[in-house]
Amino acid sequence: MKFRFDIKRIIVCFLAVLGMGFFLSFLMLCGLGTDPCSFMNKAVSLRLGILFGTWQLIVNAVLLIIVIFWDRSSLGFGTVFNMVLVGYYVDFFDWVWSKTIPAHIFTDPVTRWPVFLAALLLFIISAAVYINSDMGVAPYDAIPKIITEKVTSRFPKVPKMLIRMLWDFSAIVIGTLAGGKPVIGIILMAVFLGPAISLVGKLFFSRKAAK
Repeated sequence: MKFRFDIKRIIVCFLAVLGMGFFLSFLMLCGLGTDPCSFMNKAVSLRLGILFGTWQLIVNAVLLIIVIFWDRSSLGFGTVFNMVLVGYYVDFFDWVWSKTIPAHIFTDPVTRWPVFLAALLLFIISAAVYINSDMGVAPYDAIPKIITEKVTSRFPKVPKMLIRMLWDFSAIVIGTLAGGKPVIGIILMAVFLGPAISLVGKLFFSRKAAK
């Protein structure tokens, strides 16, 4: 478990989670796609008529039970920050933007696409910083890691990326069945998040580790 009290990493992790919630709120308002987990949880929360943050917390709490039994090394301060705060940050900022930003900003193609692309880039960077802070991951992200370790230990030729893709695809299917419409943002997230995580780790965290 990664509940070590490294104040600098805790602050970095907390700010990264804040950034994820902040920029995710823009992505959802633009309606051009988010990460698979957020897509699924948003669609289900709308179908159930409850807050996105509340449903996201419920889902992660259920998955957390599995992680506790199978891979506690994935847990840390970052796990708590992500599963508790991201969804409610989105709900809060969604309320703020509804009071301060004209709705047409998120629907007019002239403004919608620039806002979406900027928010997507900054969300990916925030997520990359969060993961590279090495303070634990959300239960949603820990589960495919557990599955990968179990599967590849018996079938080493199975590509690790395939398991993660199937996991995310399952989330997309659930979100679609709940009434969500999978669009371009999910594809862009899947393509660029992995390289962004590696790049941020090399540019910032590897240098700090070397010092």
